[in-house]
Amino acid sequence: MNFSSAQDNMVNSNRILYTPSAFAKNNLLFLQEIGTLQALKIHTSRRLGMNSYLFFYIKSGSGVLEYEGTTYQLKKGDCVFLDCNHNYSHRTSSDLWSLQWVHFYGNNADKIHEQFRERNNAPVFHPDYINAYEKTLTELQETAAGESLVRDMMIAEKIMGLLALIMHDCEQQEAEKATSAKAGLLKDIKAYLEIHFRDSISLDDLAGLFYIDKYYLTRRFKQQYGCTVNTYLQQLRITHAKHLLRFSDRSIEEIALDCGVNDPNYFARLFKKVEGISPGEFRRSWRSIG
Repeated sequence: MNFSSAQDNMVNSNRILYTPSAFAKNNLLFLQEIGTLQALKIHTSRRLGMNSYLFFYIKSGSGVLEYEGTTYQLKKGDCVFLDCNHNYSHRTSSDLWSLQWVHFYGNNADKIHEQFRERNNAPVFHPDYINAYEKTLTELQETAAGESLVRDMMIAEKIMGLLALIMHDCEQQEAEKATSAKAGLLKDIKAYLEIHFRDSISLDDLAGLFYIDKYYLTRRFKQQYGCTVNTYLQQLRITHAKHLLRFSDRSIEEIALDCGVNDPNYFARLFKKVEGISPGEFRRSWRSIG
């Protein structure tokens, strides 16, 4: 293990270079290097293939990551988790960044990273609460600097804690994306109703057309728009009927059909339920106003 605190014309860094035991290398996730860095000038760091996994987060400032042929803009609070066997580089912007990082490797690290990439297509993510990462890395660095006889096992536990944080946040973001996708689907359903309100539409029809559970649709539509699907469909039909009653001479029977209601008596009852007056009374009141 080597403690290092250095300042050159590019960075001010504080790190631990760690040499694990043979037991740790053969059986555990083990630490290679951990530390903090404050950039003093714009510079680029490059790696050309290492048996290591790197996690770091941006404490302040901003920069750029190039990894697997893609460029990522990084800002304060962003986290990066990547496989150093792939060539990568990162550089600070003029808004000089400070980083906290850890290099590690070992038993099943590749499988864990594969799980991460399945949940998060990019090596970059932005957790809601960065303090948990700072706390975990600080505790990991303190453990590495300690003298415990079971230090390697304690380090492995801390690394697993870090990985659990990463996977939890990616799972949460994946769920939020799914929720967002569902919200977009509800907008599509609402737009469909606004175009096809004249048609005979049931919940089963909508569920089949948009590949969504009808009970979920009922619950989420009301949460998002404040009314049920059927109520919104009725509102669309009544609004269309009011327009025709005011600005056309079509009969109430014709208007009912144009609104997707085949029974004029039911249409009259529905209209009165929503507006408080009959279709004829509505037409006369607005015609008298002009």
